[in-house]
Amino acid sequence: MSRINIKNFGPLNTSTESNDGWIQIRKITVFVGNQGSGKSTIAKLISTCIWIEKVLTRGDFKEKEFTASKFRNKYCGYHRISNYFKKGLTEIFYEGDSYNFTYTKEGDFIIKKNTDALSTYPLPQIMYVPAERNFISIVNNPSLIKELPDSLLTFLSEYDKAKSIIKGDFTLPINEASLEYSKPNDTISVKGNGYKVKLQEASSGFQSIVPLYLVSHYLSDSVSEQAKHSHKMNNDEARRFEEEVSKIWLDNNFTDTQRRIALSALSAKFNKSAFINIVEEPEQNLFPKSQSLLMQSLLLFNNKLDANKLIITTHSPYLINDLTVAIKVGQLKENKRINDNMKDNINSIYPLASSFSEEDILIYEHDENKACFSLLDTYNGLPSDENFLNSQLEDSNNRFANLLEIEQQL
Repeated sequence: MSRINIKNFGPLNTSTESNDGWIQIRKITVFVGNQGSGKSTIAKLISTCIWIEKVLTRGDFKEKEFTASKFRNKYCGYHRISNYFKKGLTEIFYEGDSYNFTYTKEGDFIIKKNTDALSTYPLPQIMYVPAERNFISIVNNPSLIKELPDSLLTFLSEYDKAKSIIKGDFTLPINEASLEYSKPNDTISVKGNGYKVKLQEASSGFQSIVPLYLVSHYLSDSVSEQAKHSHKMNNDEARRFEEEVSKIWLDNNFTDTQRRIALSALSAKFNKSAFINIVEEPEQNLFPKSQSLLMQSLLLFNNKLDANKLIITTHSPYLINDLTVAIKVGQLKENKRINDNMKDNINSIYPLASSFSEEDILIYEHDENKACFSLLDTYNGLPSDENFLNSQLEDSNNRFANLLEIEQQL
């Protein structure tokens, strides 16, 4: 199981005060907190470390490529967090399935290979879904715009591929709506009861959910299909792969972006066996019911392979409540006294295929006073009602009650 420990990075004093500072990365890991609290900071560092672990394990890069300077400026720069380092203070520890990384106060980057784990390492497809995703729904040819974040450009690349799964009417999980794709015009339209509009002209909710849902659906299915035929490289394949990688690195005509694309294309022939979906604010611009339906879909995709992982940042109480329901369904599903008729009844309330075990999830909520995250307590395996988001709702109720008391004094 992977885990990360962060000290003095961006808005974080430490990642967490419990568990010796370690944040565990489970099959489902959720970060809850206010704006600027560090939710995305942790998610971006996790994404960066998982990616470095992947390319080192597969052999795309040699260890010498990952100097401290390149880790700070190039690879953390990909997510625009290179300025979050605090000289002489920042420490980052990551323990993965095949590699461990340490960034020290002195500014060193130390790599340690877990040789025993290499044979069981599930090669992942990593997707970071940025909060800016709805931008690509409203702009013509977004790839032509300069200065787009690299993470958004990568997401855009997968979005362009994902359009291929829209055949006829492609059903969305919300509003009984569907998508239609015109390949000659490269135009997606949203269709519903009595209407059809271009995605650019649709509501902000559709502009947010369509890229997220399409890419997640596409990559989930793609990786699941690859996993059926996953195989290890034999010695001859490994030698030829290393030779091709060396050619790409030695070609000085490549820019960094072109080299990354070439390496990705070369590596695509080796099948993935896990999909790691890292999603910023799935709830963005969505009605509460739509948030729930989207979450059910993301959980369904995550359940397709045992090695899949879903990492979410959010400040929506509805998503936490929906996860609680999904855990409860998972508990009931595993109860030996549940018969098929009961399962049908449960499935009509919440899809069994989107449920999961309480052991598969950890929810971390931000502590503003300590500038770190704390593991949310559970009760009988279910997330505690006494969480940050419910506290915000309770605060509103208390303020209203105080106003009523003043009114009664008139």
